[in-house]
This record gives sequence, structure tokens and C-alpha cells, in this order.
Amino acid sequence: MDEIKKVETHLLIDVPPGYREGERLDVYITSFIQNATRAKVQAGIKAGKVTVNGNTIVKPSMTVLSNDKIVCAILKAPPVEIIPEDIPLDIHFEDDDLIVINKPAGMVVHPAFGHRTGTLVHALLHHVGGTTVTFDSDDEDSDENEADDDDPDEINLSSLNASPRFDGDVVLRPGIVHRLDKDTSGLLVVAKNDRVHAALARQFMNRTTRRRYQAIVWGVPTPKSGTIETELARDPRDRRKVAVVKEPTAKIKTKHAITHYEIVEAFGYSSLVEFRLETGRTHQIRVHAAHIGNPIFGDTTYGGDRVRYGKDEGQRRAFYRNLFLQIPRQALHARSLGFKHPTTGQEMDFEVEMPADMLHVTGRLRKFDLH
Repeated sequence: MDEIKKVETHLLIDVPPGYREGERLDVYITSFIQNATRAKVQAGIKAGKVTVNGNTIVKPSMTVLSNDKIVCAILKAPPVEIIPEDIPLDIHFEDDDLIVINKPAGMVVHPAFGHRTGTLVHALLHHVGGTTVTFDSDDEDSDENEADDDDPDEINLSSLNASPRFDGDVVLRPGIVHRLDKDTSGLLVVAKNDRVHAALARQFMNRTTRRRYQAIVWGVPTPKSGTIETELARDPRDRRKVAVVKEPTAKIKTKHAITHYEIVEAFGYSSLVEFRLETGRTHQIRVHAAHIGNPIFGDTTYGGDRVRYGKDEGQRRAFYRNLFLQIPRQALHARSLGFKHPTTGQEMDFEVEMPADMLHVTGRLRKFDLH
């Protein structure tokens, strides 16, 4: 995870002429800095980061007097910025309200820690002719923010829930209604305005969208079709992972998750399975597949990147290792997406074939992955 490099800026505080409260310097300064703690302000004063009337002050207990001019050198995160990038998009539908895109594996949906450029959002901004998007937490209400959340016409994508969630967050999500993992390919819908975004978000929340995925998994699930229903939460041992919670408690925040599955084709020690999402939780299909003993082929996070069924030796080991090189990701694809168009009311359904890497692997497994 990359670290945000904060920059030093100066905060000027003019104590009014009629001020007679006589507060300590650390207390007075703390009241002017958003999210600051008194301990941090004290540390800054002791480090020589504060001047009063041009003199460096290192005593946090100094009394503030009327007409004092206080200057604080503080560190703040630089503005979050997304510059449009000319990246090709596989667009399956577009009108004035929304875009349906077939996202390739390897593309991150929106900027995040470790992924500041090359995301779907960067490509979308270029495609719709949007301007650079910036967000400065200290100037949230300023008219000086270029194409910020208050200027959706300049962004040309919805601004609903697009802002960073906390100071220092690098995540901006203009237009993003739902997302796919970086290494999951397939269909997603993007909103161009807030009205359509809100309407689509309600459909996802109310479970009226239609989402089907195809995945290559280890083993052959039993029974051939069924429903996986669990509680999910962040894995306390690894916050990058999601885990099934068998016994929820008040201390663990869980989310209910329901996934339906059906075998499309069994190869022997692996199979092609269709998953239908009823809920949409982070890593839901990947976690549920691993939970029933059939992790997704190539999934390095949930145990699909090693031989899980049959002998792991000789030619068989070499065969699978070669396949892992052919598809260095989880073999998961969002094959179909359906929803009601928020403006026209028309039911819309889209479908895309599995990408070349998954087609190659299924072909090899169909031929050689036998009992």
C-alpha cells in the first residue's frame, strides 16, 4: 500500500482585538484545525512549528492575547485528483444517462491506494469529455475546486458518493454504481448523472438487478446446483480478505450474503460454474466458492492458486502450473447484467462471452483434466 505524501502548509490565525479569554496556545490552536487533537498540536508547538507575532514559540501553555498573529505550519494531504486518460473501453451500450462496459481483467475500477492512474474512472472521464476531478478536504465548499462534486456538468459522470470517505483517502468514484475486483472481468454499469445513479443504486439494494458470473473452480460442487447463504466480515487476521462468520457476535460487523450456483460443465478435478448474485458483498463469490470447498481457479487470496484436487506431482503438476501462467488471476467473469433503465423504464439485459484466457483454460481442462 503506498503512503500519501503530505505537504506543509501554513495556517494563519488572527486573534480578534476584543479577545480576553486567555486560553492556552495549544487549546486555542486546536479549535481552529479540523480533526486535530490537542496532543498533536502540542507536539507541533514543541517542534517549533508555531510562531506568535513572528517569534517561534515552543511552550504549549503560553497564554493567547488579543491581536496576536499565530502562524502554524501543518501537514495536510494533497488534493485528490483524477486526470482523464485515453484508455480504450469496450462499451456495449451508451446513452445520455448511463454506460454499460465490459471491463478487462487487470483494470482497477476507481483510484485507490496503490492505483492512482490507469483506472476505469480515468478512462471514463476521457471518454465522456470530462475535466480533471479534484477534491481538497480543506476546501470542500470552495468554488475554486476544479470540477469537484458540486460541478457534475464538468465531470459528465454522476457525483453521488464520489467524494473521499476520510481525510487522506485517495478514492474518488464519479459514476461508479457498483464495482468488480481488479482481476475479475465482465460487465458493469456506470451512471452519468446523480438521478440515474440513485435509481440504479436502489435496484442493487433492492436486489432487482440480474447478475450472473461464470468461474472455473476446483473440484465439482455437490449438489450440482444450490444456494450458499452466510454472514461475511473482514478477516481479523488479514484485513484484505473477507471471511465467513459462522457465529456472529455483537462485536463483529457482518453482512448477509446469498449466492446461487449451478454447474455448467464438469471437467473432472475442476468445473465451470455459473454463479448468480442475490446480494453483492466484497469478494462474495470468491469467498463462497472457497467456503464450499471449490475455490476459484487461480485465486491467490482464497487458495485457488495451487492444486486442490488430485495428485500434485509430475506431469499433472506441470500441467496446472502452465495453466496458472496462462491465467495469472482468479478465473471469474461477470457474464451478464440486467436492470431497468431509470429513464425509459425498459428492462435491459447484456451478456458477454468469457475472455480469451478463461476460454483457453476451459479448453485445456476439457481435454486433459480427467479422472
